[in-house]
Amino acid sequence: MYQTLLGKDGFRKGMDLYFKRHDGTAVTCDDFRAAMADANGVDLQQFERWYTQAGTPTVEAKTSYSPEKQRLELVLSQSCGPSPGQPTKEPYHIPVRVGLIGKDGKDLVPERVLELKDATQTFVFEGVKEEPVVSLLRGFSAPVNVKFPRSDEELAFLMANDQDSFNRWEAGQELFSRSILANARAFQQGKEMELPQVVVDAAKRTLLLKDIDKSLQAYALTFPSLLTLGAKMDVIDPDALVAACKFMKQGMATKLRGELEQGYKDNQLPLEPFRNDADAVGRRRIKNVCLDYLMTLKEDKYTKLCLDQALQSTAMTDLVAATALLAGSSDEAARKKALENFYEKHAKGNDLILCKWFTMQAMADVDSALSDVGALLQHPDFSLKNPNKCRAVIGAFAGNMKHFHAADGSGYRWLSDRILDIDKMNPQMSARLVSSFSTFRRYDEKRQTLIKAELERLVGSSGLSRDAYEIASKSLKA
Repeated sequence: MYQTLLGKDGFRKGMDLYFKRHDGTAVTCDDFRAAMADANGVDLQQFERWYTQAGTPTVEAKTSYSPEKQRLELVLSQSCGPSPGQPTKEPYHIPVRVGLIGKDGKDLVPERVLELKDATQTFVFEGVKEEPVVSLLRGFSAPVNVKFPRSDEELAFLMANDQDSFNRWEAGQELFSRSILANARAFQQGKEMELPQVVVDAAKRTLLLKDIDKSLQAYALTFPSLLTLGAKMDVIDPDALVAACKFMKQGMATKLRGELEQGYKDNQLPLEPFRNDADAVGRRRIKNVCLDYLMTLKEDKYTKLCLDQALQSTAMTDLVAATALLAGSSDEAARKKALENFYEKHAKGNDLILCKWFTMQAMADVDSALSDVGALLQHPDFSLKNPNKCRAVIGAFAGNMKHFHAADGSGYRWLSDRILDIDKMNPQMSARLVSSFSTFRRYDEKRQTLIKAELERLVGSSGLSRDAYEIASKSLKA
């Protein structure tokens, strides 16, 4: 944030003064702030509230455009909720980098950094020839929550046109989230799910862009995680979320089949020589995103494409991506072949890669998920005494939203059994696994009851470690 406020040259001046004053001595945040302020002749006193006040501020934005005056007014308001010992908060010093984008996707006026210091401020942009789409907080200029009402069309436009990589990604994430959550609600109500054309069009434009960083392109086309989506629901419904994500991804793959196939083909790299430059990394990322979409169609040609990659690639990124996709495939023969190949050629004898092999199976969305993780515990290379392997199997399964949260509670019972087994050897690990139950009140009443029963079972277990008991008991009281 200092660099955003002061510019690169100003930040460099501040760093030079900071080292001149304090090199070899103990310092405080105030010393750093003072060096930045003194080197640039600016007042940064208010900036200290970022580390004297608890919580994350929320910035609310509203716009008003006058075509006659070619003027845009941007009203920014900030607030921060109460926290223990701090019932009220003073306004923060928030740098807000803003761009105004025209219909052609180019900025209408030069980008500006606004300094929001009061509870509410109005900023005026002159010479704005058309009503713009506002790109707010470019470059993640401040760590704040944002409230800025946007239509799906505006989000799609930003996803395809914003010059700021972070905001382009953020717009896509919000667009995907809205559609997935809307379909999750439809699933809950027994209604037909729908794929908005604006989402398909936005994804298509992003997929067809040529002058874009390949890694950004891959991230922009990747759905938010189920954990992120669940956090946006009042009551988390694992079944509805998983169903909505599957519907969306399969629908997009159906409509963008040709573009996805071409994207996969265009970003193939020769097996030799291996390249690890930024372009090659990005090409592997976008290629595997395309493959992920195509695999949802469950067609033999895509399964073969994925299996060929799993068996032949020389890049671990490609090997893991393809094998993980096949680990969740309904084609049992291809699944078995890919997993066996990965183990024999790469994971056997290498604990780091072995943990990847364990995790891709523990996270797989297959009907046999619970029995599969049970079988992994019996694998000769698995040991409850090895924390990394416990995280790779048991911890990973606790992150498998569909099967860990199975409606019959079997996933919860399995985890609590493993916690009791591990607690005798590694109380810290067992306590960490207990934390998988900590958010149980975010789920529906039936799942709450099932998880609560497991927590009570743990608390009532004779000889439970202090570490595990503390987490379990606090979770019950939350």
